[in-house]
Amino acid sequence: MKSPFLSLAATLLLPSVPAIAEGYLAGKAEALPALEIGLGDSGFEKTNGDYNIVTGKGYSLKIKSTGKHECAIVGPAFFDNIYVRKVEVNKVEIKVSGLREIEMEDEGEADIFFVAIKPGDYSWSCRGLEEKGLTGKFTVK
Repeated sequence: MKSPFLSLAATLLLPSVPAIAEGYLAGKAEALPALEIGLGDSGFEKTNGDYNIVTGKGYSLKIKSTGKHECAIVGPAFFDNIYVRKVEVNKVEIKVSGLREIEMEDEGEADIFFVAIKPGDYSWSCRGLEEKGLTGKFTVK
């Protein structure tokens, strides 16, 4: 049986471990290059899509769609490992506790303001359009 005294003593004697984060959480969000989907004659081209970011730093990502193809952007592992500050659509701020997908059926844009909280490589895609190249990756250090 473990003694509560021993657990407390071990906690007090062990050096504290600082939180590990590369960025500055309270700083202004850094704008990432916009992700534009539905480009080209086919509507299956995109600009950007691969991002290198660090934990603990605020970012904003503008996502634009031409509306040529419906795109439900999914990235469950990425969405599970970020803190979403807000989402802006048509100058309306939406405060949410998390994201599951961003569905763009028509032409439009959305801005996501977030902080990465866990290092790793996280993929995203337009569900059902992966073979067409509508994919990308967030590399979080």
